[in-house]
Amino acid sequence: MEEKKSSFKIRNILAVFIISLVVRAFFFTNYVVDGQSMEPYLGEGNKLIVDQVVYQLSSVKRFDVIVFHANRKDDYVKRVIGIPGDVISYQDDKLIINEKEYSEPYLEKIEHPFLGQHLTGDFTLKELTGVERIPEGKVFVLGDNRLKSMDSRHIGLISIDRIIGKVDLKYWPLLGSF
Repeated sequence: MEEKKSSFKIRNILAVFIISLVVRAFFFTNYVVDGQSMEPYLGEGNKLIVDQVVYQLSSVKRFDVIVFHANRKDDYVKRVIGIPGDVISYQDDKLIINEKEYSEPYLEKIEHPFLGQHLTGDFTLKELTGVERIPEGKVFVLGDNRLKSMDSRHIGLISIDRIIGKVDLKYWPLLGSF
């Protein structure tokens, strides 16, 4: 009887292990932050769990933090600011989407380098991309650390099909804000 219980436990442990590998391989992936563009929200070396399935079940939402293929060799982590149909501008360090001003509480901890200097320079979507509204299948992303971020202001709109997934969890370091 003990032998049957032991083999049952081993099979259960093995089954749980295999299921967890499948779930991890197809639904979630790990990502290590490289760079300062999302500080202080995410910093260099932070380890993240990225949900690869969420956008197959729902659409990308404004202010989601995502990981996407920026080019053939680099993946970036940024915050979605604009979604399809949005008209975006920045004026005097204020985010304006569809003629409505939005607060950005995730920017409150960022220190301005010089008195009176704006964290985000003034721009309109049309000035940066040549379009007035974000087209279907695209998003506009910015890094939280606006002065040190390579984002849609530089690389243009991001195709939704290049998004790897949504950042779900920062698991390293264990301490710190997320």
